[in-house]
Amino acid sequence: MGAPITKTDSWHHSDIDMIIDVRSPSEYLDDHIPGAVNLPVLSDTERAEIGTLYKQVSPYEARKKGAALVSQNIANHLQTTLQDKPPHFKPLIHCWRGGQRSQSFALICAEIGWPSYLLDGGYKAYRSTIINALTTKFEPFEIRLIGGPTGSAKTKLLHQIDHLGGQILDLEALANHRGSLLGADPYDEQPSQRLFETRLIDATSCLDPNLPVYIEAESAKIGKVQIPQMLWQKMCSAPAVRLSIPIESRIAFLLEDYKHLFSQPDTFLKLINGMQNRHSRDITKGWYEALQAKDWPQLAGLLLEQHYDPSYHRSASRHNRPYIWNYAVPDCREYSLLEAAKALLIDTSWMVGN
Repeated sequence: MGAPITKTDSWHHSDIDMIIDVRSPSEYLDDHIPGAVNLPVLSDTERAEIGTLYKQVSPYEARKKGAALVSQNIANHLQTTLQDKPPHFKPLIHCWRGGQRSQSFALICAEIGWPSYLLDGGYKAYRSTIINALTTKFEPFEIRLIGGPTGSAKTKLLHQIDHLGGQILDLEALANHRGSLLGADPYDEQPSQRLFETRLIDATSCLDPNLPVYIEAESAKIGKVQIPQMLWQKMCSAPAVRLSIPIESRIAFLLEDYKHLFSQPDTFLKLINGMQNRHSRDITKGWYEALQAKDWPQLAGLLLEQHYDPSYHRSASRHNRPYIWNYAVPDCREYSLLEAAKALLIDTSWMVGN
């Protein structure tokens, strides 16, 4: 008799050693439970092959072929990822709806002697909890916004607040995007909307609702992902501090923070081409000339003065956030940002207006 297989509606059991997501790689990439390991019983190509066989030949042939592929893939996982697992290894296994894919994996685990959990309802049930959390999770939190024009090192200030023990939500890190037209990560794509929401709820679950949460003042969209409506509404009504940093320091910060762009003029050129419809020919001509001359300080300054700063002021006036306090920081060096973080955590007078 094999080890027990227990159905559960929770993925938080303390005795679970691994969450195994047996869906295809593309399903996993779109969204998954935080910490889950993808051990697919069918690849994307194999799923398509079985689906075609089911429709064009017969369900019987599809099931037979599918069983062979599933067995081969599970065997491969046992000989690689799971080869060193001990006799008391206890996984939680799930697929899309808690159907055949996860049950097949669990049955083999049971025969080995590994007691396992099956997530009742699979990923679909998990996704329902995330959707529900998006409408309720943010309600108890007191949010405080950190604003300021591009190049003000707002994200680095957030991290200093975190370093000093304050609570933060780094939305740009969760979205893998810096929130501007030039803010895409050159080495990694953004998550899907669903995966962004999963990351957000997971990050929020670690926060104490009795303490304030500092968030960078963003637009409603960060790259291609949308801030959930409940959180966005709270951000629109939250008190905000606006950083004021000399433009020379902001230029120096951009040259360092966006050095991957300045080192790749061809990539930079494509991004500027995408901005030219928003500005006059005279303005964009100056950008192209600075880019061609590789005069990076000149280009950074022009982009700040002619594109980013006007966009920031338009956005700030639309949102009309309450109790905005201009907070002067001399530059974007680590020490200056640390001192600013200390001041913001200690001096809460900006919360009631100045």
